[in-house]
Parts: sequence; C-alpha cells; structure tokens
Amino acid sequence: MRFQLLGPLSIAHGPETVVLKPSKPTSLLAALLLHPGTVVSTGYLLRAVWDEEPPATARAALQTCVLRLRRLFEKYGISATTIEAVPGGYRMHNDTETLDLALFRFLTAEARAAAGTPGELYRLREALSLWQGQPLSNVASGMLQRDAVPALEQERLRVLERVCDLELAAGNCHQVLVDLYEGARHRPVRERFTEQLVEALYRTGRQAEALAEYRTVRERLRDELGVDPGPGLRRLELAILRAEELGPAARPLDPEPAPPQAGPALAVRDRAPGPAGPPPVPGFAGRAADLRALADRLTDPRGPRLLVVSGAPGIGKSALARQSAYEIRAAFPGGVSAIDLTRPDGSPLDAGEARGLLPGPGGGGRRLLVLDNAAGAGQVLPLLPETGGATVLVTSRRALAAAVATHGGFVHRLDVLSPAEALALLAGLVGAERIAAEEPAARELAAVCGWFPLALRIAAGRLLTRPGLSVADCAAWLAADPPGRLALAEDPRLSVPEVLGRAVGALPPELRGGFLLLGSLEPGSGPATAVEESVLEQLVEAGMLEDGPPGEPYRIHAFLRGYARWLGRDRSGAAALLPR
Repeated sequence: MRFQLLGPLSIAHGPETVVLKPSKPTSLLAALLLHPGTVVSTGYLLRAVWDEEPPATARAALQTCVLRLRRLFEKYGISATTIEAVPGGYRMHNDTETLDLALFRFLTAEARAAAGTPGELYRLREALSLWQGQPLSNVASGMLQRDAVPALEQERLRVLERVCDLELAAGNCHQVLVDLYEGARHRPVRERFTEQLVEALYRTGRQAEALAEYRTVRERLRDELGVDPGPGLRRLELAILRAEELGPAARPLDPEPAPPQAGPALAVRDRAPGPAGPPPVPGFAGRAADLRALADRLTDPRGPRLLVVSGAPGIGKSALARQSAYEIRAAFPGGVSAIDLTRPDGSPLDAGEARGLLPGPGGGGRRLLVLDNAAGAGQVLPLLPETGGATVLVTSRRALAAAVATHGGFVHRLDVLSPAEALALLAGLVGAERIAAEEPAARELAAVCGWFPLALRIAAGRLLTRPGLSVADCAAWLAADPPGRLALAEDPRLSVPEVLGRAVGALPPELRGGFLLLGSLEPGSGPATAVEESVLEQLVEAGMLEDGPPGEPYRIHAFLRGYARWLGRDRSGAAALLPR
C-alpha cells in the first residue's frame, strides 16, 4: 500500500489505485501526508480543511474527518492507528514504502550523494517517474493549493533542470528538447529552461534557432515584464555570436528547501561537489542594481568581510540576500551557508542556539555565510569571531551600527521595488500571461501593495488560489483595507498585520507612540514637525523610517504610513502598542 501525492491524491493497494474524491477528509489526509512523521497542529489542519472560515464546530468536525479516514483505511487493510492523535494535533508515520513524496525526496537525496556518477541521472529519472500529473489535483483545500502545490512543483522543476543538465553534459541534447521546449514556453520567467534550450540547440549545430529562441524570450520579458534576460542567458548569447566552445553543461543540483521546523531553522550546508547554498528565490524579479552592488562588494577580495542589508519589514531583505548568495556562489569555492536567526514564531535565537547552527570550518577557499533576520547587533556580534574568516552577509531591519563600527563593513539600505520591478514580481508569481492581460489593473495592484515585496507576494497568493478572480477585482478589494486584508491566514509570515505588528510591538514605548503619531499626519507634512528628532533617528535605525532628501531629513513609506493610520484606528491594537 502506498499513498500517492505526486498526482491526484490516491491510495495504491496492490494492482488497484483508488483516487479519492474531493472532500474535507481528503484535504485533511493531504495536509497530514505533506508532513510525514511530524505533529501537524490542529490549527493548521483546520485551515487546510476550511481555509479562512472554519465553522464554530470545526474541531468536532475535524475528529469526524479523522474517523472517516480511519474507516477508509480499514477498508483497504491499512492500520487504523496510521493517523495518530497526539497532544496539539495529529501525526502520520510514512516512509519510502508508503508515500511517493518520501520516496521522491529519498531518491533525489541519493542522487546528490551520487553526484558525478552514472547513478545520479538514474536516480533522478526514477524520482521523476513517480509524478503522475498535477499534484493534489483532487484536493479542494485552498490553502494547500496556494502553498503546498507550488512548492511541490518547484521540487519537480529543480530535478528536471538537473536531468536536462546531465543529459546535455552527456551529449544527449536531442533527448531533452521536448522537455526544454515545454519548460521554456510555459515558464519564461524560469530562465534556466530557456538557457538549456538555447544551449541544446547550439550544441546540435542549430545556431540560428538558438539565437531565435533567445530573442523570443528577450522580447517577451521586455514586453510583458519590462526586464532583460538574466546574466546566464546574456553570456550564452554572446558565446553563440562569437561561435565559442561551451564548457561543461552540468552543474550541482540545488539543495531542497528545508522542511518546516518546529524549532530553529537548520543551517543550509554545502553539498559536494562544488558550492551550493541557498536555492534561488522563487519568482524573484528586479533588484538588478541591488544585486550588482552586493555582488561587487561580496566578491571583492579586498572588500569588507561584513555586509548588512537593512530596511523596513517586508521590503525583501531576505529574498535579496539569498538570491545574491545563489547568484555569486561560484565566487565562494569553500561553500555558501545560510542561518535564520529568528524562530518560526518571530522570536530571536539566543547566542547558544545560533552558535550551534554555525557551519564548521570548511576548506577549499573563500566561504560566504548568510545570517538572516538578525534582531540587532547584540545577536550578531558574538557570532562574528566564530565564523572562521568567512564573508558574512546579514539581513536586519536595523543597520547594526555597532557591528559595522567594531568589525568594519558596509550597510546596504533597501528601498521598495520600482513599479516595473513590482509588475515583474507579480508576473513571476502569478503568470506572465495573466498579468499582461490586465496590466493597468496589475499596476494598480502593485501601488495598493506599496511596491513592498511582502504585500505583493500575499496579493499573488490570493490570485493563485482564485483563478477566476480578476486582477482588477483583487486590487479593488485590497484597496478598501490594505493593511487588514493583505494576509494569508495559514502563515503569519505572509500577513501584513502579523509582520508589521511584530515589528512595531518590538519597539520601545516612546518609539511605538511616535510611529502611531506618524500615521495621523498627512502625506507631505514631514514627520519632523510632530515627532522629536531623537525618536525619528531611532525609528530610522529600526527600519520604520527612511533618510529623506535635502530639506526633509526623514520620510516614511506610504505603505507604512497607511499601516500606522490603520493601527491607530484599531483601538484595541493601538492600545497594546501605545506607551503606558
């Protein structure tokens, strides 16, 4: 017997495969199978089954769903204790024998261990053979369709990209053309497929077709997203125009994202052969100038050992740092590692926990360490002496002046996306065709989101889970109450009230009051007219204000001003934040 997630949710029992009907028990089963061997909280399961509106009797109804699943299991000779009730939720113990997703991940892990040998391609092909169509296509849960299905698809695409790399390296260019044409046509934002297609055509002597494919994707990206192809494609075009020999095609398979943890996130370690580190950020778009600035400083052997990316909450610091680490990983042959200094509940790791996650001394050259979501200099300073000479990239709302002053370094202040970058991010997440079909409405949606990446990703999540919702209607609905409605209920990290509320709640009382007062001011009035300069300076350090132009030393993002005003209107929320 095996549960199958990599296609319609089904139970394979001997020669028989039973595809489950869309129902609440089916959604519950999917939510449990996605976290094999893990205690899945009751709250998560309620949201998986009833999405944003669980009824008052949901907990009792959840128990009924469990009983219905146990009866179904008994029908097929599966132990009724497969679903285990534990304090706080439920758990299912599944392994490679009973769950196709577990087998898929086991095979891809074996492939990494066999990198550089014939066994790698064999195991990856075996892993891909487990996919039987769109995952969870018969699961009605909006939450799982919004979050789990895209994540599963990304896992498949990473493996498919690696398979194509290996086939190209082996000279089997013709064997992967069908996959590459499909990937390049349907996922133009995922440029690796186009890059592989252009390379395959060039290696088979079809130079004109290779250049035509490059120009097609270049025009599509420019017309629909207002961006140019990435550096990999541009370098490949230049090599074709110069009729140069191409180097080896294969590169290491990117590591899978770590599964959700109940405690601190584990460090992302390097995997032989070659540097790996954090995978590329899904849907990442824009930030070309920021990426260049980080790359120039981080890869300069004479540059600073410490670089801090700071800015407002939700402005995209972590995404920029991780994408930058991914793009420049070749400059760090000793490896790239990343550590999240914040627990899932938003509280910072203590010094002992953070030290335990530091990677051991590496070998083979320069190393890069990303310290993500630092609460302040006091959290970072004890770690710097133990990083073994690695270049350190830190993200924090604060500029970490004490760390920069004592260890030397550079602070890169991050601003909101440009309108064109915001549009490109929406297109990368929702789909270029859907955004291009309603471009004026998409631009309005980006403006409603204040061009903040966090808000844009939340809006994209809403569009992805409601295929029939127009971009214009989504923008109008959000515009009525942006701070309150920009939230995905199942994940506090994708909730403007949660993320910004946590940031404001962490401020000292006088700074909280100053921030709320800023929300009451009219745009253009200048925050310095109503709030003491010392408070404004500390709000800048905390990431809630920005340095302004000459004559107006401080400015607040319109989106943050709107949130402060919204919070001030919510008496209960404001009362918890105002100084006593």
